Amino acid sequence: MVRKSVIIIGAAGRDFHNFNTYFRNNEAFQVLAFTAAQIPDIDGRKYPAELAGKLYPDGIPIYAQAELPDLIKNLKADICVFAYSDVSYNNIMSISSIVNAAGADFMLLGPKETQIKSTKPLIAIGAIRTGCGKSQTSRRIIELLMERGLKVVAVRHPMPYGDLVIQKVQRFATIDDLKKHKCTIEEMEEYEPHVVRGNVIYAGVDYEAILRAAENDPDGCDVVVWDGGNNDFSFYKPDLTVTVVDPHRPGHEVSYYPGEVNLRMADVVVINKMDSACPDNIQIVRDNIARVNPNAIVVDGASPISVDNPEIIRGKRVLVVEDGPTLTHGEMKLGAGIVAAKRFGAKECVDPRPYVVGKLAETFKIYPNIGKLMPAMGYGDQQVKDLETSIENTDCESVIIATPIDLNRIIKINKPNTRVYYDLQEIGKPNFDGIIDEFVKKHNLKK
Repeated sequence: MVRKSVIIIGAAGRDFHNFNTYFRNNEAFQVLAFTAAQIPDIDGRKYPAELAGKLYPDGIPIYAQAELPDLIKNLKADICVFAYSDVSYNNIMSISSIVNAAGADFMLLGPKETQIKSTKPLIAIGAIRTGCGKSQTSRRIIELLMERGLKVVAVRHPMPYGDLVIQKVQRFATIDDLKKHKCTIEEMEEYEPHVVRGNVIYAGVDYEAILRAAENDPDGCDVVVWDGGNNDFSFYKPDLTVTVVDPHRPGHEVSYYPGEVNLRMADVVVINKMDSACPDNIQIVRDNIARVNPNAIVVDGASPISVDNPEIIRGKRVLVVEDGPTLTHGEMKLGAGIVAAKRFGAKECVDPRPYVVGKLAETFKIYPNIGKLMPAMGYGDQQVKDLETSIENTDCESVIIATPIDLNRIIKINKPNTRVYYDLQEIGKPNFDGIIDEFVKKHNLKK
């Protein structure tokens, strides 16, 4: 049998998972390479032999996605598998055209081939775009489960930016675990809110091994919660699927991949940020939900904000620092920091672009539409250092920190600053109290 030659187009997440679940031991295919996008400094590495299995004793090289046309021709690839998320339909079909023009087939793998079944009841929480409020929805659901006396273990969509072998299975139960695993800012933003609330979260590379570890966690496990990132669909087969949509980006719920997949698969759809969104945009989103998934339960939600010290904002020229991925491939122009600046009377939101340096300056070149916001990029030590220098350089009176973690713990900010906090707040009914009660009853989880 002649093996079909494959290139997997990814970003150190879905691509590795698709390989592990579909290709790793599949003798019908030979994976020649991965390509990398969205995340800096992941190309030029290898998917290691220790994780790649017996068919790949030398591992698999990772190249920059810009090299894709040449790779297809030089490696004589038959199939290119697209395997990352938060991508517009225009973008994904442009990549498909590049692949087809170079002579290869274009492939998307779906849930049937890639979802792993858990031995525990499993709730999957995803979104239609990065920055919708998926993490705060996960926190709300986990808190409700814990209030009912249940042991909850969360599993986070992958962010393996370091040594992939060491990161095969990662367990986070304390703040010290974040240091032990040398987490980036992006990883800390996702893991820390869980551990400070008293629940364990897993992440890594090999998501079947991760799931089995989570199910058998030493602290116990009654329910697994998939805390999906980057609007990917769940790596695990869910018993309840929750999808968060964003009326600040109306129409994106039916024009981005795989966000629309999440919307169509949802048992529950959360319309978040209704407290700061335009009513017309809310209606567009509501109409699209009714059109593509009329049987979903729709939960109306708000993201009320609070700040440590409003006086640091009032009347001041402020620099707003927001979550990095939300501003970059999430394409958000309005986050909690901007909302806080407006509500608490900032004189001006300062444009940081004249002041940024190093890798942060490169980020603005790659994503020129970020606008008057500072993305808290921290995928590596140099980016963290450049973020600190760029904030110091910026001609502002104070700083609004709108990231899920306190940046003061990571970098030195020599300007007055205040944090913004936000959580999911349901409006009316249906709400998650009732939804979780039904889930607990259905799976006989009552303690």
